[in-house]
Amino acid sequence: MAKSKGNRIQVILECTEHKTSGKPGTSRYITTKNKKNTPDRMEIKKFNPILKKMTVHKEIK
Repeated sequence: MAKSKGNRIQVILECTEHKTSGKPGTSRYITTKNKKNTPDRMEIKKFNPILKKMTVHKEIK
């Protein structure tokens, strides 16, 4: 029998600097997190290919 995912949920991370840059498009990543261990919103530094640098990505709804 397959193991259940349990507390893991899928979240979308969006770049915080992209909106102010004025360039078209968005930088978004999809990942999972354990809701039980991390109940608040995530903030991770990830690569933004449009800005060509590492930026802070925050969890959106």
